Amino acid sequence: MPESTQTTGTATDGALTTPGTAAGSASDAELLAETVDAVRAAAAVLRERFGDVVPYRTREELMRALAVNDEAALGVLRPRLALLRPDARFVEDELAGGALPPGEWWVLDPAEGNVNHLHALPEWAVTATLVRDNQPVFTAVHVPSTGETYTALAGAGAELDGRPLRVSGADDLGLSLVATSQARPDEADEVVRRTGSSITAMLFDALVVRTSVPATLHLLNVAAGRIDAFWQFSGARADLLPGALLVSEAGGRVSDTEGRPWTPESESFLAAAPGVHAQAVTTLSR
Repeated sequence: MPESTQTTGTATDGALTTPGTAAGSASDAELLAETVDAVRAAAAVLRERFGDVVPYRTREELMRALAVNDEAALGVLRPRLALLRPDARFVEDELAGGALPPGEWWVLDPAEGNVNHLHALPEWAVTATLVRDNQPVFTAVHVPSTGETYTALAGAGAELDGRPLRVSGADDLGLSLVATSQARPDEADEVVRRTGSSITAMLFDALVVRTSVPATLHLLNVAAGRIDAFWQFSGARADLLPGALLVSEAGGRVSDTEGRPWTPESESFLAAAPGVHAQAVTTLSR
């Protein structure tokens, strides 16, 4: 898929900017409500498939098992979302990063935490985000293990099942619960080493460090004020855009790990409560 040089912008204070079309308009709010129904329906299909550990002996068998889950969820998601916005295109590669061509795009992760699903672990979700001219308009994330649905509408806030979300008021990294995730299993050696050294640095500076996949579930916790900061090196639109919008709309700060505005082209990602953001940047920039 060809990509333009246009990037997803962020405000200098770390909040994602609002799309050109009025983000709080009734039409976008109505679209979000319909998208919530779609992600819940897709999650129900995956929940029927959830239970026993799925065996595999080779990378090819693993990839086939992951693809079967993706296809099951997409079989529900894509037709419903295509009806909502017939002119919007779908991002085909959920692991892709960088800017998108102009127009409307659906960025989907039909089984975020797919490997957890295969291993009968409950940490997985279904996500759908509408991006308009490289700005996230809204996102919906459903977590079947808890029955929770998280939503964010640019310029109108973030919610958990209709209740407003707010990031934590933490102001001391030394008393903070922080988290990181592995973007994919086959990262470059440099990214692996950078991830390892950042975990070590945070073990010295933060109270507790959580490390697990997927990124989206950590970011839901940041938006809800349960975790004070999340960072990741590398990544893709599908695993960072939903959480970035949720955290930003919940009052958090989103940047790269050096404090610069984050875009899907950035090589690192940081979302944090405002009171610990600068401290996290200092730790991760060493």
